Amino acid sequence: MRFLMLNWRDPKNPLAGGAERVTLAYLKALAERGHEVFWFANDFPGAAREEIIEGIKIIRGGGKGTSILAARKWQRAQEKFDLVMDQHHGLAWFAPWWSGTNSVAYIHEVLGPIWDSFYPWPWNVIGKFQERWTHWLYRNAPFWTASTDTRNSLQAHGVRSVKIIPYGVHTVALVNLPNKPLELPLRLVVVSRLAPNKRIDHAVRVVKCLAEKNVPAQLTIVGGGETEKQLRQLADELNISDRVTFAGLLSETEKDAQLQRAHFLIHTSLREGWGLNVIEANAMGTPAAVYPVAGLVESTLHDETGIVAKTETPEAVAGALVEIFNSPEKYERLRVNAWNRSKTFHWNQVLPLACDWLEQQARKNSK
Repeated sequence: MRFLMLNWRDPKNPLAGGAERVTLAYLKALAERGHEVFWFANDFPGAAREEIIEGIKIIRGGGKGTSILAARKWQRAQEKFDLVMDQHHGLAWFAPWWSGTNSVAYIHEVLGPIWDSFYPWPWNVIGKFQERWTHWLYRNAPFWTASTDTRNSLQAHGVRSVKIIPYGVHTVALVNLPNKPLELPLRLVVVSRLAPNKRIDHAVRVVKCLAEKNVPAQLTIVGGGETEKQLRQLADELNISDRVTFAGLLSETEKDAQLQRAHFLIHTSLREGWGLNVIEANAMGTPAAVYPVAGLVESTLHDETGIVAKTETPEAVAGALVEIFNSPEKYERLRVNAWNRSKTFHWNQVLPLACDWLEQQARKNSK
C-alpha cells in the first residue's frame, strides 16, 4: 500500500523535535512492512527537494502559507495513495477535502494556551479560534493521538472518533538497575527544545528554590532553541549560573548518559501530547518531576513512577523534591516502578498495533 504523511517539519528540519521523532518511527515501521511511504514537509534553507530517510521518501515544498498548495499540486501528479495522514500542529493540511482518498488526522496535542506563548493579542485569540473551528470541521474524520487528555479536548471540540496509540521510545531500558542514592547536590536534567511553551525558565527557578531550602542542586539542560539566551541571562540574574549547565544538542548515547546520571528529569512544559522524554528517563532508571498538565499527568503516574507537582510553580516542584530527598526509600520505589513501566512503552510493543490500525484505515473504501 501507499502512505503519505503531511507534516510541517521532517527529521532534518532545524526545528524538528519529538513530534518528528515519533512520526519517523511510525513511518519507518510501515516501510519495513513493505509499504511505499512518503513524507511531505515544508522546505527550508539548504534542504534537498527530495531524499530518502530510513526508507521513507521525503518531499519538500512551500513554506508557511504555501506548503498546502505545494502538497496538493505534488500529490495530483502521483499514483493514488491508500491513506493520507494529515498531521496537525496548530494548523491542519485539510487533506480530507483534496486528497481524494482515505485520510486520518494525526495530532500530538491541542495547543490551546500554547498559542499565548508564541503570539501576542489578537493573533493568539485568532489561533485558538481557528484551531477549535478546524477540529469541528474535521469532526467526522478519524483522529489518532497518544493521550486521553488530547482525546477529551478533541471530543469537547466536536470530534467523534479518536484512536489512542501511546508513544513508544527507542530507548532500551537498562538490563539491571544500578544503585543511585540520593545525595547533594541533587542532579536534575531537562531534555527539551528550548521554546517558550516548554517553560524551561521554570526548571531554572527550581534550582533557585531548592537553594533557598538549603538543598543544592545542579541542572543540566539538554537541547537547543530560541530561548537559550534568555535562560542563560536568567541563571545569571538568579546567581545560579554555576549550577546550570547548557549541554546543547547531544547524541542519543550522550543523552541517555545524562538521563541515567540524573536523580530527576524536570518537565515544566505548558502542556504536552504525552512527554516522550519522561519514558526515556524512566528507562534509564530516573523518575520525573512534572507539572500537572495535559500529557505529563499520563506519562508520569504521581507517587508511582514519579512526582506530579500540586501546582504549576517552581516552588511546588522544589517542595516535592525536598520531600523525596527526605524519603530515600520512596525515591527507590519510584525508580523501580518507572524503570519497569518504561519497558511497556518500547517501540517494539507499540508499532505493531499502530501499523495494524493504519493499514485498516488504508483499506477503507476511497472517497
